[in-house]
Amino acid sequence: MNFKPHDYQAYAIDYIKTHQVAAVLLDMGLGKTVISLTAIADLLFDSFEVHRILVVAPLRVARDTWPAEIEKWSHLQHLSFSVAVGNVKERRAALMASADITIINRENIQWLIEDSGVPFNFDLLIIDELSSFKNHQSKRFRALLKARPKVKRIIGLTGTPSSNGLMDLWAEFRLLDLGERLGRFIGLYRTTYFKPDKRNGQVIFSYKPLPGSEKAIYSRISDITISMKSTDHLKMPELVLSQYEVQLSDDERIRYDELKRDLILQLPDGDVTAANAASLTGKLCQLANGAIYSDDGDTIKFHDRKLDALEDLIEAANEKPVLVTYWFRHDLQRIKKRFNVREIKSSQDIADWNAGKIPVAVIHPASAGHGLNLQSGGSTLIWFGLTWSLELYQQTNARLWRQGQSSKTVIIMHLITKGTIDEQILKSLSEKNLTQQSLIDAVKADLKI
Repeated sequence: MNFKPHDYQAYAIDYIKTHQVAAVLLDMGLGKTVISLTAIADLLFDSFEVHRILVVAPLRVARDTWPAEIEKWSHLQHLSFSVAVGNVKERRAALMASADITIINRENIQWLIEDSGVPFNFDLLIIDELSSFKNHQSKRFRALLKARPKVKRIIGLTGTPSSNGLMDLWAEFRLLDLGERLGRFIGLYRTTYFKPDKRNGQVIFSYKPLPGSEKAIYSRISDITISMKSTDHLKMPELVLSQYEVQLSDDERIRYDELKRDLILQLPDGDVTAANAASLTGKLCQLANGAIYSDDGDTIKFHDRKLDALEDLIEAANEKPVLVTYWFRHDLQRIKKRFNVREIKSSQDIADWNAGKIPVAVIHPASAGHGLNLQSGGSTLIWFGLTWSLELYQQTNARLWRQGQSSKTVIIMHLITKGTIDEQILKSLSEKNLTQQSLIDAVKADLKI
């Protein structure tokens, strides 16, 4: 297939080629993979500025998306690539293949750098989903930071740079520019731009930006950062976000409030104890969905409200394909027991969904979050169980609401148990989006430049 870049794609390609360090915040559906590969091809065989590229990506994206994009476009056919996933023998063989592009999943980046025994001789590093390196204490971050000085060019790709607030940005840009813009130490970044928010004595649980900090941070990173939104550059299908509310019975409400108040819930089939606030949050989410794990690990049924609502929505779809997200394992088990569904896990599952062979599919946001192209299989997504992660939420929605979607309208439906933590999660996702949107707007690419 011939590649005819849109103006925004040509701009992004040129930006990557002219910046040794580039943070490219491309909204979902804008074609970040083909943009990056086109820039790679030019740097390899036109200007000869790089010789060996490493792509670090989520597992399914590394295994399926990057190889598929290379094979899809005619102008990329001369690129050789190897995919370093699988067991140690398979990964090592891929690394020794001396391909132009080596693609590895992020879970194995520590192994590559510290345990593989293979020299880290890449001169261009691409981090697909830069936001997955926002935790500066993670092993993957520390390992990659150790190897970062060996790389002369680096590209960070993401559509959700600060899903949990501006604090996320420090680790991401520490990898990109080795601390030149936001500092080499998280403590200094914290004291410069933030003040303590929620705390218990000397223990600080969260921080909030100081007045003027957002503008200052955006200004510091603007010279290596571009941002593009799909709604600015593509004729996107209409996105309809809606809620389908279900109501607990009086007795179920009493039980829910009892756990919320006392951190202990006694049910006929077992006891449920929440050890702390974080545990309580998870338990309340389970109750809102209709089942809960007991202290013994057994699944205790609480209600079928969401299952009944899901049945109504599937029927209302009138045989149009429906994609359903779940969060807890017992959500999946109960959905499978009630409906004839197929879980999207393998490459074949993805192909069958896009071919219209799966009427009702289920998927976990952590598996669907990045890079999977599911827009050919349907245009209706139902959130059975919500996630607190704005990144997973937006990326999962973008599996259907993206370029290439044939339907004129994409429906995103949220099953909400009224008066429960479900309502707080939706509110939290909305508030987090305000901060992220400010960042994206601040560094948005101006194609008129």
